[in-house]
Amino acid sequence: MASLSQWVQGARPRTLPAAVAPVAAGTGVAVREILASGESLGWGLLLPRVLLALGVALALQVGVNYANDYSDGIRGTDDDRVGPFRLTGSRSAEPATVKRAAIGALALGALLGVVLIAIAGIWWMLVVGAAAVAAAWMYTGGKHPYGYLGLGELFVFVFFGLVAVNGTAYAITGGLSLSALLVSCAIGLLAVSIMLTNNLRDIPTDREAGKTTLAVRLGERGTRLLFAVTVIAPFVLVVPLMVQHWPAALVLLALPLAIGPARVVLRGAQGRALIPVLGAAGRLELVFALLLLAGLCL
Repeated sequence: MASLSQWVQGARPRTLPAAVAPVAAGTGVAVREILASGESLGWGLLLPRVLLALGVALALQVGVNYANDYSDGIRGTDDDRVGPFRLTGSRSAEPATVKRAAIGALALGALLGVVLIAIAGIWWMLVVGAAAVAAAWMYTGGKHPYGYLGLGELFVFVFFGLVAVNGTAYAITGGLSLSALLVSCAIGLLAVSIMLTNNLRDIPTDREAGKTTLAVRLGERGTRLLFAVTVIAPFVLVVPLMVQHWPAALVLLALPLAIGPARVVLRGAQGRALIPVLGAAGRLELVFALLLLAGLCL
């Protein structure tokens, strides 16, 4: 039976910034738009929606992590693993138990999402929410997992970037904006960098297991170059926000956090040497989002 510590490891804490960051960034955009319109923030309205959006994002992230652990584990993809601990692949937990944990986390995310949708009165978002839950499971689950087809990064960009940021801002303001779109693209790219780190590290074992990730398709050189783009381009994307509202330039303080991981990856780090890069990519996304939130609120 897996210990509590092993279950925490299986939830992959280093990936959780990918859930917190889009909610923080989306909140920042929404606050800036409310302040620019001359309206009061109304914390009684704002705070519950932000907390619910955060709960949805965290539950879905944990759910997709456990689902990935289960699906890769039963396929044998994690049998010869270089990266962090896995519950199913290590035989520390029964596959059925990990599957139930994944379904439970996804169900919690769905429930919180329904509450948020009801409070905000945006019932059409039920379709988007259902798609997000389905995407979380089908990353490595089902008969034709898209993670095995090289589409994982695209779905991460869409759901942990475009959907999460714009969805958070929309739930607060009831509208969409160019600022939210730019920020969602920036956050989406940073979320992709986290997945790229994992998939770059796992190219040899994924190729052997028949898991054709984007990294396997691009090869090491292409993946390393794409990683560098995903951690640098977000700073370019938010330049229009800095021009419009100069305190948003606070986000540039996160730039040194992007340069370090990019150097490590471009210099050819492999295997276990890439594990610290995973944590660095997560910290970069979180710090980027929090600094942007602070700058947009000033």
